[in-house]
Amino acid sequence: MKRLYHQPICVVVKLATQRPCILLFLVALLLASPSGAVAQRRYGLNHLVDSLLSRKYWSADIDTAYITRPQTRWTVLGRFNLAGARVSAKGIGEGMHFESEMTANNKSTVSFGVSYLGLALNMALNPAKMLGKYHDYELTFRSYGKRVGFDVAYQDASNFKGWQVLDGVRTDFSTSGERFKLRTLNASAYYVFNPRHFSYSAAFAHSYLQRRSAGSFLLAASGQGQHGELKGDVPVRFKMTNIGIGGGYGYNYVPGSGWLLHISALPTFIVYTNTSLTMGGTRIPLDYHFPEVIITGRGAISKQIGTNKFAGLTMVYYFTNIGDEEKLAIHNEKWLARLFFGFRL
Repeated sequence: MKRLYHQPICVVVKLATQRPCILLFLVALLLASPSGAVAQRRYGLNHLVDSLLSRKYWSADIDTAYITRPQTRWTVLGRFNLAGARVSAKGIGEGMHFESEMTANNKSTVSFGVSYLGLALNMALNPAKMLGKYHDYELTFRSYGKRVGFDVAYQDASNFKGWQVLDGVRTDFSTSGERFKLRTLNASAYYVFNPRHFSYSAAFAHSYLQRRSAGSFLLAASGQGQHGELKGDVPVRFKMTNIGIGGGYGYNYVPGSGWLLHISALPTFIVYTNTSLTMGGTRIPLDYHFPEVIITGRGAISKQIGTNKFAGLTMVYYFTNIGDEEKLAIHNEKWLARLFFGFRL
């Protein structure tokens, strides 16, 4: 009976480690299982899921002289997050030079997360929004894998401060409420060519430890979508979709025991763009002007404290440049900084 019990588990473990969707299905099935009469069956499912996670976690193809897994199963993490955005425009219209810049109110949140063998669950709270002092919102989703990873940031903002210069005359302004809305989606994905020695996860997901300095060339794809609307006597609507392909380089520097400094840059050239700007019903063309780029930059610094504690700071920065300053050029900036402290069990 013992042989018949373990043989199918081994088959399912092998299949699920090859196909992550099966692993996610089993985890969902475990969470939905009732208690009571099926307690014994649930214990078996618990054992199966733990076996799947353990095999996937410990079987990574890495050079342990450079990268290693933490020798614990649980990681608990707390973060203070600060995010900001800025949009600027410059050009010439009807013979007059104009320039403008709008900066969104910075957004701060507190988040907590727990992970078990690399499977993580996180929750974020925005104190200002809970008190009714802030109505913008932001959603981030990220996955820093050993070879492939991505991060996505979506922001819906209406509170901006800025200025504009029209033919040498400067005017300061601020927007709030429903007069102005700007929705922005930024996405960046990477492929690591040297995953046995270089780890994004060590700097951002804390599921690996970088023991020696190493770098890697990276293949990258980026995307940005934006939709803005300004209500008033002359309504303005703006829509933009950009997709870029390129590459870059990332480097993890280990200056001493327990320290890690990360920096990477992923410039991508826009290969598809679809942009429209209308003012009072009149469409203003945005012609393609080489080079139009989306650049994603990442930086991190972390320190292991004692045996199982760690702390540090990470930052992700997006920059998009489109258009021609002799007609109309638009620059978008988006950044997210995280101060973190965690411990492993």
